Amino acid sequence: MKKSLFRIHIYEVLAVVVVYLALSFFYHITLYYNRGGQNDPTDTIWSLNDWYFTKGLQYTLMFVATAIVWFVIFKICRAWPLKYRLLLHFLGLPFFVLFAKTLFYKTCDLLGYGHLDGNPEIWDVYIPALFYLIQFAVFHAYEHYIVNQRRLQYEIELKNAALKSELSAIKAQLNPHFLYNVFNTINASIPKEMEETREMIAELSDLFRYQLKASREDQVTLKEELEFVNKYLKLEQKRFEDRLSINISVPDDLLSRKIPPMILQPLVENSVKHGISPLVKGGHIDIIIQEKDDKLIFEINDTGIGVEDKEAIFNLGVGLSNTQKRLQKMYQSTLQITDNFPSGLKVQFEL
Repeated sequence: MKKSLFRIHIYEVLAVVVVYLALSFFYHITLYYNRGGQNDPTDTIWSLNDWYFTKGLQYTLMFVATAIVWFVIFKICRAWPLKYRLLLHFLGLPFFVLFAKTLFYKTCDLLGYGHLDGNPEIWDVYIPALFYLIQFAVFHAYEHYIVNQRRLQYEIELKNAALKSELSAIKAQLNPHFLYNVFNTINASIPKEMEETREMIAELSDLFRYQLKASREDQVTLKEELEFVNKYLKLEQKRFEDRLSINISVPDDLLSRKIPPMILQPLVENSVKHGISPLVKGGHIDIIIQEKDDKLIFEINDTGIGVEDKEAIFNLGVGLSNTQKRLQKMYQSTLQITDNFPSGLKVQFEL
């Protein structure tokens, strides 16, 4: 399992810590030979105490300063354009150098440990400054690599999704076309005395014909979508008889507006199947469409049994979840599901 801290994997944090430990130890070795420690029996290179209070403490303070600057630039200002984030380093660099040098010197003075003094102090400015520039160049390069990898992964997922959608569309075109022809054949063979059955099959055939059209076109008029929903509800009324009543309220000037096909039917079907059908007395469905701020506002209200867990309703079938995904991807919209008064469910969305 990949654990993370501030959305940074633990192994990434450990990698930075290991680099700091290694560099501080290499610096400690360099100072040891620079002061001739190999010729002094009392000077030992493996003293953890000497290591810590020569360079270990300074690198610890540099690590803390790095964490502060990193958090500001890579987390708080993450959404900023890169050029502005890079400009922040004009503040981050002096802070980093002064934070590490000042605290290190004060701690050494307090505990009686030595540090560079006079002109050599410039090395405790130059080396941390160089270290800062190198490490944050690496951080920015690594961030660019991670973002690029995520973008490539996202593009691969999109291509796979597009391929699946294309295959599904081909299958969706084949099945309705075949069934559409079969329904017409069956309808022609039914005796004229069974006129109601002929009408039902003709309406069912029209539904499949619309579904075939929906699989080929990205948008249809609101009038076409409502005619499709009307045919579907008429078929349901044959089954429910007077247990299902319907009201559709749409201004005429909106009927020519373009909308995605099959965006209403899954919601209406959900109201019939899961809201009205379980009730012995049946219920009523209102479909209300109006315009507000250049957007179409859709509202489907039913007087069915309602749903307590509004999130669980998306698990009842693929119709609602697919409609939700289509709205999110095409219009950055979403289904708003609330209780209807006095009973049932109210589903709203906007295009």
